[in-house]
Amino acid sequence: MKTADLIDTHAKDLTLVHLPFRQFGKVPNFAAPIQTIRCFEDNTVLRAQLETPGDGRVLVVDGGGSTRIAILGDILVDLAIKNGWDGLVMNASIRDSAKINDMNTLVFALATSPVKSAKLGWGEVGGQISFGGVTFIPGDWVYGDADGVLHSTKKLV
Repeated sequence: MKTADLIDTHAKDLTLVHLPFRQFGKVPNFAAPIQTIRCFEDNTVLRAQLETPGDGRVLVVDGGGSTRIAILGDILVDLAIKNGWDGLVMNASIRDSAKINDMNTLVFALATSPVKSAKLGWGEVGGQISFGGVTFIPGDWVYGDADGVLHSTKKLV
């Protein structure tokens, strides 16, 4: 179901993730439970999470809103696809955007940057994170398409 139709029928159960996302990848939409991660300008923990089975989940990443350093690129997106992650929602920047656009995934990110991330092991998997006017908890649901990203505490469709 498209996000516009979804919010028309389930408005009381949904919140718009209010950020100026750019959309990358060939997959047009996702509707999936989430896993959360918090990392700032360091993708070590992000990589480790993408190496685990995604089981059809979407990884929601609080990268502190950084548009200076990219914490996701085509190599990590390839890991995500191979390990069954349905997509990513990034409060952060990515690189290799042209390659990612040709991949079978859906990634929402704030911006692109050619600068690669630190590798110092900073980050935390799971737990509550907040950005874009939404608080995300592992197991919540996220819905995304060309019109935007919506959050719900439960599966709606």
